Amino acid sequence: MSSEANDYTEQTACAADSHSPLRDFLRTETGSAAVLVTAAFAALIWANLTPSAYEAFWHTHLSLRLGSHGIALNLREWVNSGLMTVFFFVVGLEARREFDMGELRERSRLALPVAAGLCGMLVPVALYLTINAGHASAQGWGAAMSTDTAFALGILAVVGRHMPSSLRVFILTITVVDDFLALAVIAIAYSSDLSVPALLVAVGTFAVVLLVRRLGVRRGAVYAVLAVVAWVAMLESGVDPVVIGLAMGLLTYAYPAARSDLERATGLFRLFREQPTPELERSVRAGLASAISPNDRLQQIFHPWAGYVIVPLFALANAGIPISGEQLSRAFSSPVTLGILLGYTLGKPIGVIGASALTTWLSRGRIRLPVGWGALAVGGSLSGVGFTVSLLIATLAFHGTGLQDAKIGILSAVLCSFLISWLITRAIGGLPREAQLRALLGKAET
Repeated sequence: MSSEANDYTEQTACAADSHSPLRDFLRTETGSAAVLVTAAFAALIWANLTPSAYEAFWHTHLSLRLGSHGIALNLREWVNSGLMTVFFFVVGLEARREFDMGELRERSRLALPVAAGLCGMLVPVALYLTINAGHASAQGWGAAMSTDTAFALGILAVVGRHMPSSLRVFILTITVVDDFLALAVIAIAYSSDLSVPALLVAVGTFAVVLLVRRLGVRRGAVYAVLAVVAWVAMLESGVDPVVIGLAMGLLTYAYPAARSDLERATGLFRLFREQPTPELERSVRAGLASAISPNDRLQQIFHPWAGYVIVPLFALANAGIPISGEQLSRAFSSPVTLGILLGYTLGKPIGVIGASALTTWLSRGRIRLPVGWGALAVGGSLSGVGFTVSLLIATLAFHGTGLQDAKIGILSAVLCSFLISWLITRAIGGLPREAQLRALLGKAET
């Protein structure tokens, strides 16, 4: 291996050690992708073997009551609006961590991922609207714009094992922007029968959250109760309550452990080693917990649940569609399917790569790509992997055959983006060593 490649390996290894929370996040995302794929296949098999049983199960109603008040939703709605709130809470936590301690802590680095994320949404939406112009299906444009982090990073782990780790970070920062804008779209464009009093209650509750945070209250139970109240109010208002999860995550601070906290925890650990009593064990646990930021603690708790349970459950509840030759023939002549498929496979890469090129050109070299153009092409194609948020928006925007067409478009886009990414990585792998380094890192060996 070349000296340049060795230097690069050492640098990325060092970076991985110094950013272990990010490394853990990426590892969980890629690991959960396998569970997500399994759940999606299980949903397809279930829906095709016993379609009536599949729909009957997910339309089973479950009610929660407190006195004369209660919430009655079917199982699919509990997953989509309830459990997915926790998923977006984790998204908000990671976004906040990126702003406080990660790649986005230097605001000068915001321009490239924000431009790539924004254009990576606008171009596919424009394509979708062009294809669906004059049709009622045009209102489903939101289903063609969001990247699925778990799927994208999982596919990258399969097809791009030799890609630089900076590509993973770049994809992650783009999806942070992506998810934030997608949630805003859900709240604004896909809310129905708006109840102003309930919305005011939700806003007021969130204002209380801000006040409590300002006062320095750190008890998780207080925030949990307020979040549940805001969620219920948002649900009653007609706005999809998953936005509460993102908002709560964005409010959760991330910071490195203070030296004094580490020294205190170290002292307690030494005492415990000399005198291993249950009381000292509890003190050590409390000392270590207090040294870690609330953001990191909550990610450790909720991220595995979101990746390995919630998102696969969402796939199981929403990815099931009965497939036949007649249905596929109809779907691939439908503007909904074509708009979503072309939006993801063409619009996303064009938006991400085009915005990156334009940003670096307009900055006259002050803003540089974190990877080479070959790796960026892989990242652009992987950004066309839309699943979780796309399905969520599709369930809000479509019904009946329109929803089935949207699901076929989303699943087809995942498959096409996988194949395109694989072809690009194969092409890069066939280049001479110097050209490979330039394609991956943006520079050749010296």
